[in-house]
Amino acid sequence: MVNFFKKAFRDMKESAKAQHEVDKANFEAAKAEAKATWEEAKMSPAARQAKMQEEREAQIAEAKARTAAAQERIDAAKNRK
Repeated sequence: MVNFFKKAFRDMKESAKAQHEVDKANFEAAKAEAKATWEEAKMSPAARQAKMQEEREAQIAEAKARTAAAQERIDAAKNRK
């Protein structure tokens, strides 16, 4: 019976340590994201405009790739008939 409780408390301790590591990693990620947002907010209007243009171009490229993949699926489905 004593060994059962020792094992249970050891497991709880290990679980708490693991959860603490997860929490610590999530906190560091949130801090880094907040800093990145702050740095982006301080960008000059020209730099912000360039960044937004890059993001739009990336979105357009992704949309074109999705369209091409969908067209391939359409063509494959038509050829199966």
